[in-house]
Amino acid sequence: MPTAILTGQPVPGSSIESELRSLGFDVQHASGAADTETLLARVPAAERVAVVDARFVGHPHALRLGLTDPRFPLAAVPGAVTARPDGRQALTRAMARENSAGGGTALAVDSLADRITAALDADGAAVHRPELGSLVAAVPADPQARNEARQAVAAVDDEAVRLKSAVKARDGFVTTFAISPYSRYIARWCARRGLTPNQVTTASLLTALIAAGCAATGTRGGFVAAGVLLIASFVLDCTDGQLARYSLQYSTLGAWLDATFDRAKEYAYYAGLALGAARGGDDVWALALGAMVLQTCRHVVDFSFNEANHDAAANTSPTAALSDRLDSVGWTVWLRRMIVLPIGERWAMIAVLTAVTTPRITFYALLIGCAFAATYTTAGRVLRSLTRRATRTDRAAKALSDLADSGPLAEAGAKGLARTARRLPGFAAPALALLGGLAVVATAAFTDFGGPWPLLGAIVYVLTSALAVARPLKGALDWLVPPFFRAAEYGTVLALAAKADVNGALPAAFGLVAAVAYHHYDTVYRIRGDAGAPPQWLVRTAGGHEGRTLVITALAVLLTATQFKVALTVLAVAVALVVLVESIRFWVAAHKVGAPAVHDEGEPA
Repeated sequence: MPTAILTGQPVPGSSIESELRSLGFDVQHASGAADTETLLARVPAAERVAVVDARFVGHPHALRLGLTDPRFPLAAVPGAVTARPDGRQALTRAMARENSAGGGTALAVDSLADRITAALDADGAAVHRPELGSLVAAVPADPQARNEARQAVAAVDDEAVRLKSAVKARDGFVTTFAISPYSRYIARWCARRGLTPNQVTTASLLTALIAAGCAATGTRGGFVAAGVLLIASFVLDCTDGQLARYSLQYSTLGAWLDATFDRAKEYAYYAGLALGAARGGDDVWALALGAMVLQTCRHVVDFSFNEANHDAAANTSPTAALSDRLDSVGWTVWLRRMIVLPIGERWAMIAVLTAVTTPRITFYALLIGCAFAATYTTAGRVLRSLTRRATRTDRAAKALSDLADSGPLAEAGAKGLARTARRLPGFAAPALALLGGLAVVATAAFTDFGGPWPLLGAIVYVLTSALAVARPLKGALDWLVPPFFRAAEYGTVLALAAKADVNGALPAAFGLVAAVAYHHYDTVYRIRGDAGAPPQWLVRTAGGHEGRTLVITALAVLLTATQFKVALTVLAVAVALVVLVESIRFWVAAHKVGAPAVHDEGEPA
């Protein structure tokens, strides 16, 4: 149980003690700095501790933001400071300075909590200070100031601010105007009944899986029910994040579940639509797989670009300046958010089209919309990258290397080609990744199934992939390397399964791409959570993108179409088992050992 040490003389009529208890703190009283240091030493090292001035006047949500957010080792608001277990050492050191002769700061600060915060700043500790906005947090020095502070508290509706802050500040048009106005109240209802964000996330997944099952019936009633349930699933998907923000229930495991389940829901729904179409005599598995490939590649573009620029200086390119000017005009902001087809717009479109049209039309619309969005966003990012003046950091290069998912073949080739790579121009890495990918996908798509050309294309792809990663990925456009690799691998599987022209090959390919895509998404979420890339043994066991591509093209040459279908199924099951078991083991273990809490804000727009 966290402990709050209330310092100074109690103020008659103050509600601070009851407010701290309502936030889950065990409240202890200290008369001064020496007493506070003694009580601080008695609090178990594995528990959160806070030091709060007894004269504090403010909104309960201001205290909640300052003292209970699990994402920050140290946090403070005026009159209160807190530390997680990993911030205790810094807090104890600052407290000791305040209790020593002469104090630890040169600031004339009357509140002990504020003096501790100033000492933490002087020590260079990273103290999080939440943006309170209209919320009040103060330590009045006299009765008149206390009366004014209380009037300021009464003038602002604490609960209204809390509800508003539960909604993401930047979201899509559909989410902002069609979902969030009521989903925030669902989040509050869940919070008051003790439900957790992870439980709501799981409910959203189950709802989407039922929607996929309804779509798989192939009946008009099933399609209508599927559309309704998909919207309901998205409402719950918004609710889990709003519940996390409303109650400050952030965790590494929760962010992973939220992000992973979003992908599982959407791609399971694609499969349900394809099954439903098949019941009606229409084979749209190629469209379903194409939609998954395109959407996954879109996400990899987002992830790679963001990681490449994670710690770069602000973009001063003309393209960025134009974007900033457009963001200053209200209607252009919403238009730009809509045309990139974020999850709210995308799911709304899928749900409506499922209910009123056919799976084939739904997939056509999805492919056209996602292709346009991918072209728009990628072109803008390419222009920004070409016109900006920034140097990629080692961290960015490492992240891009991890996202590339190079296996043993590419690693061995990269070592042998390192000297050659250093003599190539700056744009060589993405150019090689693109050309190698085009070679293997084109030979798979435009030659007869069972011929040697796809295998030769895969060999070329292995060589170009090795050369592309033979030097650190610090070029202006090197963030395109992982998306080109994803498109090449997934596109090859799609082309070969379609060319096999045997019943069940495309569903098997869908399963294989889904399993590999899960591995790639898991890599992203580990990097986002500062957990590092998946272990090398997992990458090597899975073969890397170039190894899997080579194996699949070899199987297409050596096996009959029917045998190739079976091989794809076996590969899908094997890859899924390996990556799922390791992923679940890692994230559960990270949660148990108290990995730093994070909150995933959803897919990039």
